[in-house]
Amino acid sequence: MKKKIEESEVLAKLAAKAIDDKKGEDIKILDLRGVQSAPAEFFVIASGNVPSHVSALSDNVFEVIKKATGYNPHKVEGYQNAEWILMDYFDVVVHIFQKDKRDFFRLDQLWCDGQEVKLEN
Repeated sequence: MKKKIEESEVLAKLAAKAIDDKKGEDIKILDLRGVQSAPAEFFVIASGNVPSHVSALSDNVFEVIKKATGYNPHKVEGYQNAEWILMDYFDVVVHIFQKDKRDFFRLDQLWCDGQEVKLEN
């Protein structure tokens, strides 16, 4: 019997694929549904090389999700500096970092109780 894929999981995978399409690095999807204090069902975490790359990754996430679902993010933070862009889609939060900021904030480790979802090619 095949497991039903929820809308939030589809959205997380769309975001990850959009990042992958623009050569984002170290892309992780964390399923946080089993983590009691989690602020969302899924985190998508990825890295870009320089501010313009981080912005391009964010722009592609926006475009891909908008085209596929019609959704806009509820909120976007950090776009001007493009060191850490956060895109809030309620049940899915996309975090796109410059590498040094990702290493500093260590969200991957902070939310390690979440289950990593494999990105399908």
